[in-house]
Amino acid sequence: MNFDLTEKNLGYVFKDKQLLKRALTLPSACKSYNNQTLEFFGDAILEFIVSEQLFDKSADEGELTDRRKAIVSDKALEPVSRRLGLDEALYKGNGDDNNKKAVPSAYEAVVAAIYLDGGMAAAKKFVLNTLDFSVTDDDPNYKGGLQEWLQSRGKEKPVYPKVQNVGTAQKPWFKTEIKVEGNVFKGCGATKKQAEQNAAKAAVEWIKEQGL
Repeated sequence: MNFDLTEKNLGYVFKDKQLLKRALTLPSACKSYNNQTLEFFGDAILEFIVSEQLFDKSADEGELTDRRKAIVSDKALEPVSRRLGLDEALYKGNGDDNNKKAVPSAYEAVVAAIYLDGGMAAAKKFVLNTLDFSVTDDDPNYKGGLQEWLQSRGKEKPVYPKVQNVGTAQKPWFKTEIKVEGNVFKGCGATKKQAEQNAAKAAVEWIKEQGL
């Protein structure tokens, strides 16, 4: 089995290719050899790495817990997995196309596989290079709010030009801009959605400052 493209996307070359294959194998494809235990182990490793990254002696424990929960949630891990092409690399049984847990879980399984293959240093490098640490649970929907504000004033909704990836395959970084009331507002982020949200956020904050 050729894993060259997957390894290129991950930014890590496995010494034991079977670990990667197992991390990408769903129970529907093989009941005796799949990624469930790797997912379990990877979840713990991921929480440790994120906790270490967020750790601040002066921070509130509850706030740190909430931030970690948001960063490692299925909602946050799914776009990361898709960006790495894990959704396309999964081995699954016939008809197993609606397993919403499979895509984010693949990332956790890969974290464990990398840890077992290359140790904590390799796992940490992978997570820090691929995970979006800016995610929060309570991010307002700035795009939706901006669109509602414009529509309520009879104005056209903003057009988001093609989002540009100015990062790398291992660590993407996207940028975009929108024009509102004759002003240009720029946004950047680890995902296309985040870049658009940040551009909309800049516009919304300007609108509030102007009292419009």
